[in-house]
Amino acid sequence: MSSRGDLSLDSFSYEERIIVALDVPSRAEALELIELLPRARFFKVGLRLFVAEGPALIREITRREKEVFLDLKLHDIPNTVAQAVEEAVKLGVRMMTLHVAGGRLMMTRAVEVVEKLGNTEEKSRPFLLGVTVLTSLSALDLKEIGMTAEPSRQVLQLARLAGECGLDGLICSPLEVEEVRRIVRPDMILITPGIRPSWSARDDQKRVLTPRQAFQRGADFIVIGRPIIAAPRPPEAFSRILEEIRG
Repeated sequence: MSSRGDLSLDSFSYEERIIVALDVPSRAEALELIELLPRARFFKVGLRLFVAEGPALIREITRREKEVFLDLKLHDIPNTVAQAVEEAVKLGVRMMTLHVAGGRLMMTRAVEVVEKLGNTEEKSRPFLLGVTVLTSLSALDLKEIGMTAEPSRQVLQLARLAGECGLDGLICSPLEVEEVRRIVRPDMILITPGIRPSWSARDDQKRVLTPRQAFQRGADFIVIGRPIIAAPRPPEAFSRILEEIRG
């Protein structure tokens, strides 16, 4: 199985560890942001943009020699998820997400597909990342949908399961990064959304930390959207975040 070493994390600069979330509705806006942010290496394509523009946009981004983090949070029967993962591998995405709550069989099938195709496709093997508990959910939100455990406890339970199933990493709140790191395989990649610079609004994120705090707690990558893409001058916002990380 591939490890986090395949990404040569030790050689990554902080600017390469910032995944810019392309939370925009169109191809034109997404590509404009990519042009504005030449220092960024990874760009996240989420559900809205993928539904609007489809696989063609992924191909355009990879042709520009940028890495795609496809964040669709797959959660379906094992066969359907395995087929979707196969198509994503063919597209050349570098990272993709699926819900750990989909269960052991769903995750192991996804891992099997990636392992099989990763040895035959010319493109780089993608990294499968498990989603534990969305950062927009509070303890009250979880209780309403029948999960009585506190968010941090639920995250740890799902993190252990993801590791057992062979996922490459996890998406988790920066507030849980330290504890998650202690219980999962040392080669697992930890990526944290819910990041807000000290000078930006929280928006709909309820469990957040600053970029600097996230890295201090052990995150390998951070995902930032609105503080960069909604800024009057995205390159300046990107630079300002780097300054804050470096202290």
